[in-house]
Parts: sequence; C-alpha cells; structure tokens
Amino acid sequence: MSASAETAQEAAAHDTVEAAIRAQLAKALGGVRGIVEAAVPTVAFTVCWIVTEQLKTSLFISIGAAVLLLVVRLAQRSTPQFVLNSLVGIGIGALFASRTGEAKDVFVPGLVYNAGYAAAMTLSIVVRWPVVGFLIGSVTGDPTGWRRDPGIVRLCSRLTWLLILPCLLRVAVQFPLYLSNQVAALGVAKIALGWPLQVAGLGAMVWVLARGRTPISSAPPAAGT
Repeated sequence: MSASAETAQEAAAHDTVEAAIRAQLAKALGGVRGIVEAAVPTVAFTVCWIVTEQLKTSLFISIGAAVLLLVVRLAQRSTPQFVLNSLVGIGIGALFASRTGEAKDVFVPGLVYNAGYAAAMTLSIVVRWPVVGFLIGSVTGDPTGWRRDPGIVRLCSRLTWLLILPCLLRVAVQFPLYLSNQVAALGVAKIALGWPLQVAGLGAMVWVLARGRTPISSAPPAAGT
C-alpha cells in the first residue's frame, strides 16, 4: 500500500479532528508498554543509587535494563522505537555523568529536553503554528491545510498548552533538586513526573477532545469562502 493510500485510509477512519488527534496521540505514546519502557531505566538507576550510591554500578544496571527491554522487543519482532528512545536518553545521561563524575548529571539531558521542548512549543503557539496541528496534517495528507480553519488552530493551541505544562512542571521541580545535588530525590521526581504526569496530561487532552466534534477534511475551506 502506498503512503498516500495509507494516509487516505487513516483519514477515512476518523470523522472528526478530535478522533484523529486521539488516535495519533495514542500512537505517539506507544501505549502502556511504551510508557513503562521509558520509565524503567530511570527506576533502575534511582533504586540502585539509593542502595549503593555507586555511579558506575547504577549506570550499568540502568543501561542493562534498557538493553534487556530492547532484546525482548527484537525477539518479539515488535517496534523497538520506545525502548531505543529510553536507551538513547539514559546513554546521553551516562555520558554526561561519566565525564563530570556527578551522579546528578544523569538528569541533565532530561532537564534540557523538557526546557527546550516547552520553549519550542510555546513559540509554535505564539506564531500560530501549534505543533498538535501537524497531527491533523499527518492524517489528512495536507500538512498545513488545518491552519485555514481558525477553530482548528484554537483547538490545537489549547492542546499544545496541555503538552507544555508537564514539561514546565518537570523543570520547576527538578532543577532546584539538581542545584542542591539531591540525586535520589531527582530520580523519584523524574519517575513521579514522568508517565503519571504524561497520563494525566493525556487525560486532560482527551477531555478537551471529547467535548468537540470538528469535522475532518483533507482540505479545510479557505478563509472567506
């Protein structure tokens, strides 16, 4: 099946913008398994650090857990995308910590990612190109056509804010812990503000989406028509 045919099939499967966004969000998060796999390396590092306070041992256990999850994915011939994401994240964190010798630096990439992600998404709202809008474009096959409907732009802006808030909360909580060298607290905070906060944010987005019935089309009407 060609890419255009797949896009048309996806668009036909959803009769509203809200339904399309819900489907794309579920795909992007990888479901419950994807969320759990993303949390496992941090859980392993934090528990090991609390028990041993040995940086190298904690990094070894954390990376080993991610590699084990990757092997299971490959053995099952299922997509390794979400395991690879967590493996890359813990790998970069390990590189930072290994170079400085500070266990807290494992969490630097996550802090930088959340701050940068929040800034980029806020900018997308300011310039009226909210990132959630591109989820619609990926379904309709028209990456920018959604911008011609002010109602869809407003909806996507609200949903993008719901993606921004968890990132800002993570930085607000974790950065002071980083400055005060609270490694165990950093790990606990990252876990607590990871998938639980992500699920809460997704729940808020689903609630917003459940209230609307915006018809979906591959080419939204131009303004003034």
